[in-house]
Amino acid sequence: MLRIYNTLTRQVEDFHPIEPNKVKMYVCGPTVYNYIHIGNARSVVAFDLIRKYMEYRGFEVTYVSNFTDVDDKIIKGAAEEQLTPLELSDKYISAFYQDIDALNVKRASANPRATDYIDKMIVFIQDLMDKGFAYEAAGDVYFRVAKSKGYAKLANKNLEELLQGASGRI
Repeated sequence: MLRIYNTLTRQVEDFHPIEPNKVKMYVCGPTVYNYIHIGNARSVVAFDLIRKYMEYRGFEVTYVSNFTDVDDKIIKGAAEEQLTPLELSDKYISAFYQDIDALNVKRASANPRATDYIDKMIVFIQDLMDKGFAYEAAGDVYFRVAKSKGYAKLANKNLEELLQGASGRI
């Protein structure tokens, strides 16, 4: 039996996948505006180790890791390198694959790109706003944490503790 630490209960527990013998992992991938650094590589290697261990234990693992390919840093980097944002992202995605291959990291089952889901993001954000879970301020959209019951449970904090150091946007 595989035992893991459950952040919600703060205990080590037996691992029971939602589907027998199948594990679905989603891991945030890099924002592709430059080469990965040691911090990025650490995360990639750590989750690769977890994935490979689960496969060793007999689980069928679907491992998804996204590429954030739209971001202010990408727009700035593209201008500096005289490339389009897409060209810059493609360049650093290619470099990312070369780096993880050199680290003997197994490639993800899928690497969705943020730009492929912008239309869905807009609909989702509008739905959050329509339901009062998000609001606009100074041209940006923010999540209304007070509307989310149990927000910050995983951080083992209550909402009041989190709001003490928050900016005036809340």
